[in-house]
This record gives sequence, structure tokens and C-alpha cells, in this order.
Amino acid sequence: MAKGDDALARKRNRVRRKRLRSSENAVSARVAAIIASKRRRKSGKRRGCEGMCFSLPTPEDPFNERHGKKSKVDEPTDDTEDAAAAAVVKDGNPRKKDANTKKQPPEKAGAKAKAKAKAIRERATETEEGGVDFDRPSKFLVVCLNAIRDAVAPEDGGGSSIHGAGDWGVELWRCCSAPAPSDVLDTSGASATLEQTAWLVSTACDIVARKERLGMVVSCPFLLYIVPSQEKAAQVRSICKPLKSLGIHSVSLHPGASIEHQISGLKSCEPEFLIATPERLLELVSSKAIDISSVSMLVIDGLRCFLDLNVTDKIYSIRDAISSNPQITIFTDPSDKNVAIMARNLLHGRTTKLSINDSVSSRSAFITQHVHFCPLEKQKTSKVKEILEQILKSHAKKTLKVLLVAANGQKAQNLSSSLKLENCTVTDDTHGNSFMICSSVGLMNVLIKDRETIAMMDIGEFEIVLIVDLPPSVDEYSEILSDVARHVIGGEVHSIFCNTDAPLVKPLAEILAKCGQAVPEFFKNLEPS
Repeated sequence: MAKGDDALARKRNRVRRKRLRSSENAVSARVAAIIASKRRRKSGKRRGCEGMCFSLPTPEDPFNERHGKKSKVDEPTDDTEDAAAAAVVKDGNPRKKDANTKKQPPEKAGAKAKAKAKAIRERATETEEGGVDFDRPSKFLVVCLNAIRDAVAPEDGGGSSIHGAGDWGVELWRCCSAPAPSDVLDTSGASATLEQTAWLVSTACDIVARKERLGMVVSCPFLLYIVPSQEKAAQVRSICKPLKSLGIHSVSLHPGASIEHQISGLKSCEPEFLIATPERLLELVSSKAIDISSVSMLVIDGLRCFLDLNVTDKIYSIRDAISSNPQITIFTDPSDKNVAIMARNLLHGRTTKLSINDSVSSRSAFITQHVHFCPLEKQKTSKVKEILEQILKSHAKKTLKVLLVAANGQKAQNLSSSLKLENCTVTDDTHGNSFMICSSVGLMNVLIKDRETIAMMDIGEFEIVLIVDLPPSVDEYSEILSDVARHVIGGEVHSIFCNTDAPLVKPLAEILAKCGQAVPEFFKNLEPS
């Protein structure tokens, strides 16, 4: 029976191994040729005939006439999108280059690197249908987050918790990526955490990639990140550094380096992200070393720190130097009332308050709480009139949106039918649950809802909420407090406290103390024994 080719090959290999074992230094000419052929094959310098037996027919070459070689027309170059996208694996990390890759001149290598990075961004922001999806974060944002997570050193806190802040990050992305972006005021702490900074810069990368995908011109710098100190600048720069391989360059400007060195560095590159302290940035702007007039995103990290350093005038100067209408994100500690004043001066458009933690004190930042005492239930209507008149006087010449919260639909209807203020004109709609109160002092739009209804609606647009009937649980009060005035810097929550609400004295006093609010004196007389 004839032996197959595999059996014959194995027999020949056994003979060769036996011959090599018998004499280590004696290598025949044929074996030397085999070894040389193997070396050529590993180094990529095979002869044309050596690849003929190992190639298979393909749809592009059904008769195997190319012997496994790609034509020059079909072969993608390094400048094309396919070659750049092929450098990205499924998790978004770039593949290592071959050791035998030819070195190129710096100019060509830089141009090809930019083309590769741009192609990566375009491929990552492209949906399966080939379009750009604006309803959710793109794959490129996840690629950026993974790059930062893998690069963060364990001694710096590690990057394992970056994806844990996903709820906060997606909310931030929605504010920044909307067709009409919303300014963001974060009250989680004194400054941004590593996770928050990672999500912020990744969101900016995602916006840059989407704009490039649509053929829009992206200004440089696109993101201006203001920090109070050199240490904070180094921390933010280390988070942005892994994005360089994705085509996003960042530069840090602070007093720790000579201004001449920073000017020469800015001339050699056009960074997408600029991290700077206020003093050094204004020096470079005044010397015309950099132009920040077209910045699209402005981040002020640690507004309270700038107040303590007495450099608020420099922050205002930086804001005035930006001629465009940038999306502004502010991280600050809400404990100081001056912070709210400065934030209100910086944020002129629609604002969304965010917090990475769920504490009541953080989510109800800049909201003033007032507790009014009304002994009897039947006196609440007159108390509501009195509170509304006080609100009108304290907010003169303004148009207010006020929400009145009643226990149920019947009480809301009774309250709306008996609401008449002196020296005011009350106009109600056909449903009888909303009013417009006009007076010489100001204008007030009042909406009356029951507790069950407001649990399913967004009350973030209301600057003032009056809780006519306190809920039986203080948790419901905390939810109202956390949701009110979410799109307004400041806000007021008024509540009417009756003798029947005595069981809520202790938990309500604790919430007021946590939020830094004054606890009413009458609480001491109503505490249950």
C-alpha cells in the first residue's frame, strides 16, 4: 500500500533529526538550505515560488493566479481608513507594530499617524448602517475610557472604577452632546475626581470625532480645562496622555515651566485639549502665543479654590476672551454662597446640576429650605396666600414658576378654587390646576399638583416649590428636594408644617442640618416625647 505524502515527510524529518543528533556540527547542504528558507519565511523575504503551495483561492482570485498576493489596487495603504481601523482590536487597543517595519521620515510618519488616528475615530463613531448615531455614546468614547483605564497607575487610584461612574458620565455626555448643549454644574465635591475627568475628556473626544465624521471644522484648542494649581494640571494631563495614540493631543500650561519653552511648544503643535492655570494662560494669550477665542468646551475645575485664591477676575477675563458660546462645565463645593453667585455670572444658558453621589446635601445644592408653621389644617389656604405674597415681594420684577404640592387630587382642586390674592389678578386655565398671578410687583405662574402626579413628572424647571401637605415619609421630601431647580442655580423649597406632622420633626431637622439650613425654633416644642 502506497504511503501518503505526510508519512513520507515524517520519515524524512526523522532521518534529518537522527543525522543532526549524530553530528551536531555536520549539517548538509540540503539542511542548510531548509534552515535558510525557514529564516527567510519568518523574516518576510520568501521567494515567489515558496508561497504557491500555501495559498487558497479567494472570491477576488478564484483561479489562484496571484498565488496569495494582493494587487496594488486592492492593498490598503497606511493612509487609508481600512489600514487604520485594522490597527484597532475589538477592545479598542492598538496592535503592536511589526519589528521589521521600515522607519519613515518624521514628517511622513507624523502625517500617517494623524491619518490613522482620524480613521480610527471615524470607524469608531460609525454605526452598522454607516451613519453617525447621536442618541447614545459611540464606541469611540468607550475606546477612550478603556485607554485611560489601562494607563492609570494603581498608585494613583487605578482606573477600575471609571466605568462605575457610568450613570453620571452618560448624563454628562447627554448635556454636552445635545444639539443645544447644556451647561453643567457639578456639586459632588471641591474638584473633579479621576473618574469624572476621564468621562469628561472622553466625551470631548467623542464630540470631536463626530464633528470630523460630519466634515465639520474642529477648532484648536477644542477643550480648555482651567485648574487652580500645577499639581492638578499634571493630574489632568496624565489622564489625557493616553488619548495621544487616538489623535487627541493635550498640552499643560502652568508656572512650573518657562514661558519660552511653552511658547515654542505651542508653535510646534495644535493641541485639541489645553490644560492651564489662569495666570499662565492669560500671559500666553496676551503675548498672542495661543488663541482661545474659538474654544468649544470650557471646564472650570474647583470654583471654590479660585475664590480662595482670589483669582476670580482672571476667570472672568478668560471667559470674556472666548468669543464663541462654549459649553461650560463647573466642578465646585456648594457650601459657600459666593460660589452660587459666581456660577450664576458664568453660566448664562440652560444649566443642569449633576452629582456623582446620592447625598441629599449634594443633590440639593444652592437650594434654600423654608419651613412655615400652621397649627390647624383648615388654616393652610390662608397660609399659602401669605407665602405666595412673600415670594412675589422677594422676587420683584421677575417671572416665577411655582409648583404647589398637595396630598391628593381633591385637595389640589379645593386649593385652586380658593386661591385669591389681594391686589392680584388670578387667571386659571380650563382644567383649573394652573394659574397666572399678575401684580404690580411681578408675575407668577403657579401649577398645582398632587404628590402622586409629581412623582412621574420633571420638576427640575421649577425654581420654587411649596409643599402644602408634607408627605408621611421624609424620603419623599428628600426626593422633591433633590429634583427641584435642577436646571436653575438656586431655588427655594417651602413647606407648611402642622401639628399633625409632629412625627416628622426629628428626620426633617436632620435633613435641614445636613444641608446647612437653619432648624426652626418651633421644632423644639413639637418633638414627640
